[in-house]
Amino acid sequence: MSSDKKQQLEQQLWKIADTLRGKMDADDFRDYILGFIFYKYLSEKMHDYANKILKPDKLKYEDLETHKEKKAYLDEVKHAALDKLGYFLKPSELFSELARRGNAEGKSKFILDDLSKVLTNIEQSTMGSESEEDFGNLFEDLDLTSSKLGKSENDKNELIVKVLSHLNEIDFDLKNTESDILGDAYEYLIGKFASGAGKKAGEFYTPQQVSSVLARLVTVGKTKLKSVYDPTCGSGSLLLRVAKEVKEVSAFYGQESNPTTYNLCRMNMIMHDVHYKKFDIKNEDTLVRPQHIDQRFEAIVANPPFSTEWTASPLFMSDERFSAYGKLAPKGTADFAFVQHMVHQLADNGTMACVLPHGVLFRGGAEGHIREHLIKEKNYLDAVIGLPANIFYGTSIPTCILVVKKNRNHSDNVLFIDASQHFEKVKTQNVLRPEDIDKIIAAYKARKNEEKYSHVASLTEIVENEYNLNIPRYVDTFEEEEAVDLSSISQELKALEKEMKTTEAKIAGYCKELRIETPF
Repeated sequence: MSSDKKQQLEQQLWKIADTLRGKMDADDFRDYILGFIFYKYLSEKMHDYANKILKPDKLKYEDLETHKEKKAYLDEVKHAALDKLGYFLKPSELFSELARRGNAEGKSKFILDDLSKVLTNIEQSTMGSESEEDFGNLFEDLDLTSSKLGKSENDKNELIVKVLSHLNEIDFDLKNTESDILGDAYEYLIGKFASGAGKKAGEFYTPQQVSSVLARLVTVGKTKLKSVYDPTCGSGSLLLRVAKEVKEVSAFYGQESNPTTYNLCRMNMIMHDVHYKKFDIKNEDTLVRPQHIDQRFEAIVANPPFSTEWTASPLFMSDERFSAYGKLAPKGTADFAFVQHMVHQLADNGTMACVLPHGVLFRGGAEGHIREHLIKEKNYLDAVIGLPANIFYGTSIPTCILVVKKNRNHSDNVLFIDASQHFEKVKTQNVLRPEDIDKIIAAYKARKNEEKYSHVASLTEIVENEYNLNIPRYVDTFEEEEAVDLSSISQELKALEKEMKTTEAKIAGYCKELRIETPF
């Protein structure tokens, strides 16, 4: 599909989102509109797949519930759908059917109860199957009884029917297997919601330009990945971005502590046509209850919450993720706890790239100790990349990327890149342009000194800096100021003094005429 059609779909979906905007806050209408788009997507996938397997019998899925052998056919379709799609919808539960019933004869008919049952049935259809965990409670944030939708039941119903009717008119073009236009449009909406969510945006979304940098860093020299992992996966945008950089990712793993964001991530995975058997997303606190602790991953990407608190319990000193370092990250700044966790999960042939606040580069105490151990004892740090300030939603602080490898080709040095001055200002946000991203990746691959941009620092140099990784210590971006001509300035001062004396004499003459005292 052309970029024009992609843009058209994005605009259509955002226009429908406007139907709910003003009725409720951004978090709520995000959950409703994304949930309804997801329901339509599941319905269309179900309808297309059922028609495909019913084609030899010359039957259409929408007619099946009136067929004399409907039970046998529905059971057969359900069994096949649960394996292929991971869920099941009866013909009467399809999105198009609910939208039609809700707007029958051009009048708004009451469908809230039916819609609520359908959403519950989608989840329950997976019970006892392999996909149960992947679809469980997916629609729990779509509260159709909420007063946010309207004061009366009829008001709520009217609003929902309006949204479903508008969505029903949009062609998702799912038969076009060459394009992921709907997945991209879904991602676009998530990004739009993030841009208006302020500080909360960081909880569920990494800006696409930053995702692109991380994804390209962990896929350098690779066309296929056995696995990719994000321990703070939010809406899953980072995981999905990695998939765009290679021909194939065999498996996606992630963990997210926020239940609503966890649901959004699973929806996003499915909307991008990632089969339920290929992703494993968990809803738990990664540091306290890691869910994939025995696994190792070929690629790890992350945008952990900046300098968040964690328990830092002394009990963690016996945890294999932290014990070798001899220190725990401070309770008030968990940044290095996430780094230690990811290093533990990284495969020997893997690459890890994560975004962190600049403080991890130079803070002392326990963090300085962990940083020194990572470099001196492990020698895992491959590169440090400084990003511009104000590129994340909800915070203006400058950030950096740490690139970590267990088996490094350049084990005697660490690459420093200062990309902090290469961006475009768009309204109130700084944005990495495609050429800025290309420059970062090219510098990472070339691994050469470039004046005011990159520096290959020997391990000796880092030791001399006492393991302080503050980028200005390695990349000199000092701009020499223009020389000052003192002789010229002296002449200008003399001319000004002469001019002042002339002016004072004039003022003194005026004061004499007015018979008042001069101010000098």
